[in-house]
Amino acid sequence: MFGFAVLGMSCLKLLLVPAYRSTDFEVHRNWLAVTHSLPLDRWYVDQTSPWTLDYPPLFAWFEFLLAKAARFFDAAMLDVNNLNYASPMTVLFQRLSVIVTDLVYAYGCKLCGEEVGRAAGIISGGGGASKKLSSSAAGAAVGVVLLTNAGLLLVDHIHFQYNGFLFGILFISIARVLQRRDIEAAFWFTILLNLKHIYIYLAPAYFIYLLRSYVLLGPASPRPTSRLGQIFRLVKLGVIVLGVFGLSFGPFVLRGQLVQVLTRLFPFRRGLSHAYWAPNFWALYNFADKLLVIAGGRLGWNVARQGAASMTGGLVQEYSHTVLPSVSPPVAMILTGLSMLPCLVMLWRSPNSPWQFVRALVLCGFSSFMFGWHVHEKAVLMMVLPLGLLCLVRKAEAQVFWFLSVVGHFSLFPLFFTPQEAPIKVLALLLHALFTLQVLRGQWGPSLCNAMECLFLLGLLPLFLLLEAGPGRLGLGEGLPFLPLMAVSVYCALGVMYSWVKFSYLVLAGQRKVKRKTN
Repeated sequence: MFGFAVLGMSCLKLLLVPAYRSTDFEVHRNWLAVTHSLPLDRWYVDQTSPWTLDYPPLFAWFEFLLAKAARFFDAAMLDVNNLNYASPMTVLFQRLSVIVTDLVYAYGCKLCGEEVGRAAGIISGGGGASKKLSSSAAGAAVGVVLLTNAGLLLVDHIHFQYNGFLFGILFISIARVLQRRDIEAAFWFTILLNLKHIYIYLAPAYFIYLLRSYVLLGPASPRPTSRLGQIFRLVKLGVIVLGVFGLSFGPFVLRGQLVQVLTRLFPFRRGLSHAYWAPNFWALYNFADKLLVIAGGRLGWNVARQGAASMTGGLVQEYSHTVLPSVSPPVAMILTGLSMLPCLVMLWRSPNSPWQFVRALVLCGFSSFMFGWHVHEKAVLMMVLPLGLLCLVRKAEAQVFWFLSVVGHFSLFPLFFTPQEAPIKVLALLLHALFTLQVLRGQWGPSLCNAMECLFLLGLLPLFLLLEAGPGRLGLGEGLPFLPLMAVSVYCALGVMYSWVKFSYLVLAGQRKVKRKTN
């Protein structure tokens, strides 16, 4: 079953080769050229293109290896001066490179699916699985649900990125945690951090879990082991982590370019919100500021409106709020850390519990998405995909997963704004949502969405019409070109925040119930 799903998805991805491409296509073409035609000490310095290399060094080496194959398709794509070069063979190669590297994602889905199959019906603390599906069927079903994720299909194979490859490595690492192969889990996650640094938001869950369950207690040990054993495991873990970072950043440290590399990786001058607002807390904050500006103007307040519309101007830039206090990177970082604390405390108090680690990982993803600095819409997949691992473990988590999956994938629609992609994104979302619903109903029965959640999902229909038709066609005036984008961000932000609060309650309240039972 899973093998046929991999083959079918690969064929579907081939059909999307001629589809719309975002600027990320040129970004990665330029990185191919930079790593192929320039010496190492120029990789993080070159500014020939505005799309400079800003991923960690292991991803640069990944592009370097891809370039070795790219030259057989069209060597001209590897010229750093060929800006916006997109010959048919260039397009074909870059699309194929995503499809082929997606096999890493397929492997990660298979590994995690097998662990879910073993866990279904075993895990307690909030309602175990109902055992309507056998272990093998449950594992295969979760694997296919993850493999066919609509958001990942749209973002990677239309918009153009390599998220499937990266999430595949994350899933391999998670699978090793579930198998209690903690050193391998640490190795793969460190590799992931050196491929794309956004996953640093998940690092606190790894740090707490590995420190508590591996270093201090040791694998499957109910109580602390000897101090010598703890030191040995800490050194072993440190060698793995520092070794990967050393191989990744070492060549640039030796060339005195560490500060330059870090400056590229953390460009805080891009502003609080991405161009079209990820559906998070800051979308609601930005919207509230705009409402206060409008209200202030009508009430005669002395409100300076200069630059008030810049947040919806579709540009990546710094800006200040007009009425509400402006937010700085340290404030966003502090709020992110504080929102993570409860799940990290829960994880510390749940030693040698890999599934609690997965829950903490999801909550860390939520916190970073809700309060992080310059969060992109695509980052919603950092919660949706790991949460899918829990959808056959507990019914309440399945309900959160399905609701968040629909809302989160819908929030990506503004990224695909050309008319020919409209039916593709709608079909991708509907087919994946219906397939997932059938799988979950096979395990949990028909009740997966309460009345309020169903009503909220129905509200996506008029929102879609506003997004596709635009305010002018709907009689809302031509002076509000970014109204649909703002409406999608704000409405979906309410859905994402609801999912975060509900899932947090399920995890933290469930942990308290388990502690009361064991006392």
